[in-house]
Amino acid sequence: MIPYKQLSLADIFSDCQEKFENDKPVFLSLLENHIDIDEIIPISFRNHFYASTGRTRKYPLNALLWALIIQRIFSIPTDQLLLTFLAYSKPLREFCGFTKVPDASKITRFKQDFIDDLQLVFDNLVDLTEPICHAIDSAKADMTIFDSSGIEAFVTENNPKYANRIIKQLKAYAKANNFDKSYDPYKAAYGSMPTHASANPEIKQLYINGHFCYVFKFGIITNGLGIIRHISFYNKDFMISHPEIVVEKKSDSPDEDKCVHDAKLLIPTLKDFFAKHPLINPKTFLGDAAFDSCRLYGELLTGNTFGENKHFSKAYIPLNSRSGLENPDCKVNENGIPCCPNDDSLPLKHDGTSTRKNGLKRYKFVCPKIKCVRDASTGKYHRHCICDNPCTTSECGRIIYVYPEKDLRAYPGTIRGTEEWDNTYKIRTAVERDINHIKENLCLAGRRTQNEKTLHADLILAGITQLITVVLADKIKHHEYIRSLKPLIA
Repeated sequence: MIPYKQLSLADIFSDCQEKFENDKPVFLSLLENHIDIDEIIPISFRNHFYASTGRTRKYPLNALLWALIIQRIFSIPTDQLLLTFLAYSKPLREFCGFTKVPDASKITRFKQDFIDDLQLVFDNLVDLTEPICHAIDSAKADMTIFDSSGIEAFVTENNPKYANRIIKQLKAYAKANNFDKSYDPYKAAYGSMPTHASANPEIKQLYINGHFCYVFKFGIITNGLGIIRHISFYNKDFMISHPEIVVEKKSDSPDEDKCVHDAKLLIPTLKDFFAKHPLINPKTFLGDAAFDSCRLYGELLTGNTFGENKHFSKAYIPLNSRSGLENPDCKVNENGIPCCPNDDSLPLKHDGTSTRKNGLKRYKFVCPKIKCVRDASTGKYHRHCICDNPCTTSECGRIIYVYPEKDLRAYPGTIRGTEEWDNTYKIRTAVERDINHIKENLCLAGRRTQNEKTLHADLILAGITQLITVVLADKIKHHEYIRSLKPLIA
């Protein structure tokens, strides 16, 4: 005989509650248990959002912000597809806090109306994640890496047929007029293209990853872990706030144009970064050859460019291929290392770095053809040059001292060509991987809009999402997920 049990209302409620909790996706439970969105949103954002406008808010601030973060975590490419997910997924809708799914225009107005407040959320998360980054890897967290890119706008000029048509016409023109082989139709096409899109003069022409495009340009600063520390959107407001930036007419070379422009944007971007986060004081800068100029080395490594006693101690910047190094005191190779006076192909050996009483460093280089010989009478070792064609009468061989402050470009706090240089400079690719990540995985690329504010907000939201990822990875003690939460979703 099967025994029967009388179910009480409490038993039914407990059973339903357990089923509800078990049916909720595990990833959403992780976010719910470990991320307190109220701590991240500044009070000024709440006051602005809930300010009296004559009507009540149907959609809570937390719900809208969570929805936009979830969109990027799950790589949902369009706002309309996000709304479809919300309409058909009750757990997702309840997690965000919606009682009713908003329409697409509400999402767009939220981005455009509260872009400055979203920037405050991002800046708050930067300060929150800084100690986390130092706990993971202090050396990489102490690095600053800068690079720029662009968000392609939905304009006619970005259609591949637009550039191909101009290039095809120029090739036909060159053939008809018997131009020689030195004529480059691609450079000619670059020079003949307009500097901005016809739909919006703020959408500028740029040469990115080997192709022409019309974009809103932005720059990001990351640390050595590839975690975003700062975002700059190079629109009209940025240029007005930095009148020292002079935008010149473009040259015939797209690569040269990008290098010149990036070099002008670096210092203003770093100044904004340090002004917003005065407690962040990295000591190592990494950049590409676009920043190889004597002026930038001086501003990065000395003085009070970023505030009192605030500057980098090392700058890992490769030499521009169009220029080399010269030293009036001795011959140097392409890495700034002194060479043997009798043999330009023989670099001297780095023999240590010393710090003088005034705090300045001095590098010591010695002849590579020396060996240490033990004196039998004293028991001490001394250097002895074994070169067949010695360049000096000294038994210990040639010794050259280099004073970095005399030539910061040649000796930017470190020595090029060494194992330390090679291993450290490899880390610079973190910023390139990060740009690709926020474009492809965090839904920044392929936005079908020309609106500057919307694209700017999308960029900030991508940064917010990455920093939320860092916070969650730290909470669950899985630092391998600081760049992406996709393994947890799967």
